[in-house]
Amino acid sequence: MLDRRLKVKICMVGDSAVGKTSLIKKFVLDIFDDAYITTIGTKITKRPMKFMETTNEVSMDMMIWDIMGQTSFRSLLQDAYFYGTHGVLAVVDSTRPETLENIHEWVDSIRQVVGEVPMVFVANKSDLDAVVTMEMLDKELDRYESKFLYCSAKTGDNVVEAFKFLGEGVIDKYFPEMRT
Repeated sequence: MLDRRLKVKICMVGDSAVGKTSLIKKFVLDIFDDAYITTIGTKITKRPMKFMETTNEVSMDMMIWDIMGQTSFRSLLQDAYFYGTHGVLAVVDSTRPETLENIHEWVDSIRQVVGEVPMVFVANKSDLDAVVTMEMLDKELDRYESKFLYCSAKTGDNVVEAFKFLGEGVIDKYFPEMRT
């Protein structure tokens, strides 16, 4: 059995107040704080994960980049922020449909810099009354051929699963030899 270690860059994208930072805190520290504090600039957090690939255990250090959600910041620094990205967690707020409509601009910005990368879409805040329906998600996100799921940074529902799906997509795209 071989032990392999990867270091990958994961970018969180989505409008302001969709819960990107809260998802990271839940994933990395298993905490939730409902006090809203705007992310200023970029913050990088690390979390190791393990994946079992046939006879190989793959250890992945996810370097998770959190960016402020203002579009002006994205357009100014997108090249520096997205350069070297291996995977993207695209976040919408399940209580604000406009965040689903705006996610396309985020995806376009990523693709301008790094092309096609594995993506997982999440509709965060599933613990609240969702306005973004599964039909809306199907219609808007079908073009990306990516997984999408509801999750909650508050309750933890599907948070680890979203990052796990993304990690598996990164292995499939960039490190397929580790599947054997």
